[in-house]
Amino acid sequence: MIVGVGVDIVEVPRIKDAVSRWKDAFLKRIFTENEIQYSKAKKFACQHLAARFAAKEAVLKAIGDSSIQRIGLSEVEVLNDESGKPFIRLSGEAKKIQKSRGISEIIISMSHTRKFAIANAILIKNVE
Repeated sequence: MIVGVGVDIVEVPRIKDAVSRWKDAFLKRIFTENEIQYSKAKKFACQHLAARFAAKEAVLKAIGDSSIQRIGLSEVEVLNDESGKPFIRLSGEAKKIQKSRGISEIIISMSHTRKFAIANAILIKNVE
């Protein structure tokens, strides 16, 4: 059963500006080391960072209530499986919320261009 849906769009130049201005302080506040390494290995790193930022925000919007104020963005991690498909790994308060609500799966889709990145998140709860 779908228990939440969220979408977010990010302007890639805003992420690029934040990285230029605040450097590692920005990156480490928002992204995990895995996300930073993955994105930096790409030719257009800021597009990948922006897509991950949008995915994090989409997950929070899918959760959809005041409990998201307790979640740090780095607690919502965007990783890729062997085939390149993105998936979400939660930690900290985000993981506690996932368990308490019985969320069994988070489906994520991301896309980006030079100017924009967008992501969609769907929260699934198994019903027995």
